[in-house]
Amino acid sequence: MQRRSLLAAAGAAALAAPLARAQQESLKELRLDFAYYSPTSLVLRRFGWLEEAFAADKTGVKWVLSAGSNRALEYLNAGSIDIGSSAGLAALLARANGNPIRTPYIFSRPEWTALVVGRDSPIKSLQDLKGKKIAATKGTDPFLFLLRSLQVAGLRRNDVEIVSLQHADGRTALEQGRVDAWAGLDPLMAASELDAGSRLVYRNVGFNTYGFLNVREDFQKRHPEALRRVITAYERARKWTQANTTEAAKILSEEAKVSLQVALLQLKLRTDLGQPQPSQEHIAALQAAAPILLSEGLVRPGTPLATVVTDLVDTRFAQDLLRPAA
Repeated sequence: MQRRSLLAAAGAAALAAPLARAQQESLKELRLDFAYYSPTSLVLRRFGWLEEAFAADKTGVKWVLSAGSNRALEYLNAGSIDIGSSAGLAALLARANGNPIRTPYIFSRPEWTALVVGRDSPIKSLQDLKGKKIAATKGTDPFLFLLRSLQVAGLRRNDVEIVSLQHADGRTALEQGRVDAWAGLDPLMAASELDAGSRLVYRNVGFNTYGFLNVREDFQKRHPEALRRVITAYERARKWTQANTTEAAKILSEEAKVSLQVALLQLKLRTDLGQPQPSQEHIAALQAAAPILLSEGLVRPGTPLATVVTDLVDTRFAQDLLRPAA
């Protein structure tokens, strides 16, 4: 009996190894996004470090441009990408509404949104926005920033007219005078400031939620080693960007078709790349921001957002990869 048990165990082990290899080899293509609001994704794509990391497995790498968090999250929900970048509060909203994602990596701590008005606008404060048209992209950090900012001013959502436009169209509408204000997003916001003289009428870095690198749950379960390689490559890009900020700004400038001055404003003054490990800090930030989702009816009444936050923010997956060197 003991001999048969040993043989069975040996047989199971012999079968497990090729099955594990087959599972890893089954990843024929890695699909992920790049975005102008995520400069490290541009660096990673430019240098081909992911292609290099997966070359031995003959895994193809497909890059898809996300024009905003809403697009990245739509692609993830539809299964057209495996990994995508968004703002933290936008990711929470998506997860609360059934998008099967988790966040094992933080790509930045940005101040990428503010409320913007035209150069000659008479608007000086949040209170002056009452009755005005404001462009915003639904399902993104700028949109949620706008809603939270209105609450600061004691204004309700129906005290203003929110014009739903994708980020680039919002900038155009502001500069053409078709809206009174815009919930901006860098680098478009920085470009509007420097190129068109637009003004930031309200800033609040605490209302800018972190840059979340999200993964579909099924991909994380089926391909954990592939996800580790992606995070390792992102770390390479993050550290390179920290050490070569001007060169990274040149890449951002070329990709986003903005001036180098705009790219430097975004990278040097509004992007913190110092904390990539998801932690209690990020959980606390989302829990503080979460009530806006209920108060504005963006999620079903009674949604247990505290649980959704902890289900979303994966504080353990990348611990070994991101632990500081001793």
